[in-house]
Amino acid sequence: MTIKDFLLSVRRWTLRSALLLVVLFGLYTWLVLSWSYAAGERAGYVQKLSQKGWICKTWEGELAMINVPGTLTEKFEFTVRDEAVVAKINASMGKRIALVYEQHVGIPTSCFGDTGYFVTDVREVVGDAPMGLPQ
Repeated sequence: MTIKDFLLSVRRWTLRSALLLVVLFGLYTWLVLSWSYAAGERAGYVQKLSQKGWICKTWEGELAMINVPGTLTEKFEFTVRDEAVVAKINASMGKRIALVYEQHVGIPTSCFGDTGYFVTDVREVVGDAPMGLPQ
């Protein structure tokens, strides 16, 4: 085996290894984004929704959850990937809503969102508002 053959085999091995790593990273990312660790709903008032990011623009928001009158407001930070859901949230600003979300754990980069909580639907909550707060 000559040095030229050796270098050619090393180059092929390096390219195959790099390709394998890219494929494995792609499969891992697809699995993490398609499989949800948890799902649920959070109710409250959306106090912030903005599109953020230098290269990857994502919709990030905060939901103010008022559980019991007289207690501190808890914030729920979320990410929205669907433009139709963004439009629903914008249409319901100022109203008490419930965000239906899925939690994804192990997302490799913030390019898919700053949080692991991805909102998939929005519904308006009628009644059951905390005392002293508008519905």
